Amino acid sequence: MTARVRNAIGGQIGVSHTSRSNDAITVALLVFSFFFANDFLNKVHIMLSATLNPPANKMIPTIPESGDGSPEEVILESRVLIIMTGGTICMQPSPSGFIPARGFQDKCMARVPTFNDASTPTPMGVVVNAAGDQTEHPSLRTPMTAYGRRVRYTVYEFEELLDSSSIDAKGWAQIAETVERNYTLFDGFVILHGTDSLAYTCSALSFMLQNLGKPVVLTGSQAPMLELQNDATDNLLGSLVVAGHFMIPEVCLYFNNRLFRGNRTTKVAASDFAAFDAPNCPPLAVTTSMRTNVNWDMVHRPTSLEHFSIQTNLDTTHVACLRIFPGIKPEMVDAVLKLDGLRGLILETFGAGNAPSGQDNAMINVLASAIKRGIVIINITQCLTGSVSPVYATGMSLSRAGVVAGLDMTTEGALTKLAYLLALPDSTPETIAKRMSVSIRGELTESSLPIFRHPDGALPERIQTLTSMGYAIAHGDLEKVQAITKTEHHWLLNDADYSGNTPMHLAATAPSIQILHFLLSQGGSVHLRNRAGRTPLFLAANAGLSEHTLLLRKSGAHLHSDERPAAELLARHRPFVWGMAGVGPKEISQREMDEEWEWDARQNRMTAGSAPS
Repeated sequence: MTARVRNAIGGQIGVSHTSRSNDAITVALLVFSFFFANDFLNKVHIMLSATLNPPANKMIPTIPESGDGSPEEVILESRVLIIMTGGTICMQPSPSGFIPARGFQDKCMARVPTFNDASTPTPMGVVVNAAGDQTEHPSLRTPMTAYGRRVRYTVYEFEELLDSSSIDAKGWAQIAETVERNYTLFDGFVILHGTDSLAYTCSALSFMLQNLGKPVVLTGSQAPMLELQNDATDNLLGSLVVAGHFMIPEVCLYFNNRLFRGNRTTKVAASDFAAFDAPNCPPLAVTTSMRTNVNWDMVHRPTSLEHFSIQTNLDTTHVACLRIFPGIKPEMVDAVLKLDGLRGLILETFGAGNAPSGQDNAMINVLASAIKRGIVIINITQCLTGSVSPVYATGMSLSRAGVVAGLDMTTEGALTKLAYLLALPDSTPETIAKRMSVSIRGELTESSLPIFRHPDGALPERIQTLTSMGYAIAHGDLEKVQAITKTEHHWLLNDADYSGNTPMHLAATAPSIQILHFLLSQGGSVHLRNRAGRTPLFLAANAGLSEHTLLLRKSGAHLHSDERPAAELLARHRPFVWGMAGVGPKEISQREMDEEWEWDARQNRMTAGSAPS
């Protein structure tokens, strides 16, 4: 560990908020009261009362109070970036047909009450290039939703809108880079896209966006938003609500009131409003007249302790897709497999993965010869539902030749996954073949072991289970936390107590860093905010827990933009620990931690069960 990080940790050990620092803040507030109105003083007091002096073993956010002492609800505001790439949704009629409509936010959203509460929110900064240059964009705010918050958003339009029928890896990289540059500035992202290749883009982005911790929702429409009868309004509003309210760390597709896992989708209708489906995967969420119901047990979460990154070099130019048909000749398949530079082939077969073997097994010999040359061949079914399962002789012959069973992946998912794996450094045909039959982003269904539940009466109700988890975290009981997490049949890490604190919030201020490490490895979100608007990173830094703060930063955590004013104020009194959180004069960047922190040694100590230094 370098001197800077070591000094930051060492300089923070034993340091806590003293009465002297609190007295200094109180005096400062009294001085301010001579110059500013009482309402300003109350706002400052509210901000400080929600952040100062959390208990050492748990964090109970202070609910701001109004002047008469009654509780005053904190209205949270989510920040969402809408990325306009093109598509039917932004079209407008012209004498020569539909053409893209520039100024989508003003023309299509500002005039609609469900997208604009008629307030005048401040502009939002959007990073527009690799140099980090920001441009200010006017923002709009939705009315209060049923979930007790508003969504503030802005629309960023690509200078050159993309034709979805002509999109390629370059266009996907442009979208991924836009998300990466603005990742810390927004709570979620909505991408507007043409429907022709929408399922391909969803699948590609699901692999390109690595260790994703925030929702990325793609949508489009079958009719332009400026048309009287359209599906664009509901699709866009539903996507905005999902991205602004639910921390679903996946690339999703929202269409016709249903939220799908992006890499499970395929377009099933050319003109119907129900244009997309995920035949082998239930929807992640469904919007009804009452609310949006999320199937949290279905949500795929990152489990590696790494920060968000992107992989943009998809090898789409060396991958092909071939659909088997009755009477296909082995020479046809051989001609495709001998294309210059071909490295992978998606083979769409009959039923459960069957293909004609040809006279004297000529087809099997062609496939086996290509596999020996290093070409990866993936077997997926032509059927809309079901999976490749080598139960017939012809399917078994393909497996024995080295063809990889793609199980229930869609064509779009298999093609983009193969292109992603081929572009990874140090990839080999053998490692790619193994990973193609294993789920890495929820793109296929793996056989799983049965889920065992406790006997009736052994576990209390759901809320009591969360309470038990809270007590185990507070007492540093790692074994009990592991037992509750692994035996409880529903997803628990997104559940919140009366203050909006999830197990991740509690672990961020608990004494055991091993528990925090375990919850992160189980997919706990570092971006969820409690009722006071605080993330686990803010709570850890505010509690003066240097090790916790570093671990959260290593796992991709960053302060929300709404937290930064309070954090910068607190950083004046605790510069070292807040520097680890990414603010103040002692700020430590993510790159410095990646390069300087002896992560392997620290992780080994955790695994061995030794106490953190």
